[in-house]
Amino acid sequence: MRQAKLTFIFIIVNFSGLAIGNWFMDGGPMTDWYINLKKAPWTPPGWVFGVAWTTIMICFSIYLGKLFLVENSKKMTAIFIIQFILNVSWNFLFFKQHWVFLGLINLSLLTALLFFYFFKFSKKVKNYKYLLLPYIIWLCIATSLNLYVLIHN
Repeated sequence: MRQAKLTFIFIIVNFSGLAIGNWFMDGGPMTDWYINLKKAPWTPPGWVFGVAWTTIMICFSIYLGKLFLVENSKKMTAIFIIQFILNVSWNFLFFKQHWVFLGLINLSLLTALLFFYFFKFSKKVKNYKYLLLPYIIWLCIATSLNLYVLIHN
C-alpha cells in the first residue's frame, strides 16, 4: 500500500515536471526557430513525444515508488531533485534560449544520472530497474537528435 502511495505521489510530481517543462519551452516545436532547423532524419513525428513521455513517466514513477520504499534518504531525494531539474531545464535551454550545446550537456548529465539509478540501485529494486529502460532509450534518442541539431545548424 505504501508503494502505491509513493508511486501516485511521483506520478503527480513527474507529470507536473512535464507541464513545467512544456511551459518553459514557450511553444518550442511550433516556433520558427525549431521549424527551420535541420533536424535528424530519425526525428519522430510530434505525437510520438507525448506517447513516449507518458510511458516514461508512468514507468519512472513506479520505479521511484519502489526505490523510495526501500531507500528513502536525503541522498535519494537530492538525486531525484537533480534529475527533475535536469529534465525540466532542457526545454528552457534548448527551445527557449536556443542553447543547443548546453542542452546537449544537460541531456548527457541526465542520461548519466539514469544509468546511475539503473546500476547503483539494481540490487535494491531488482527487476523494477527495467522500468528505467524507456527513459534511458528515449534520452539516448534525444541526445542524438540534440547532437544532430548542434552539428548541422
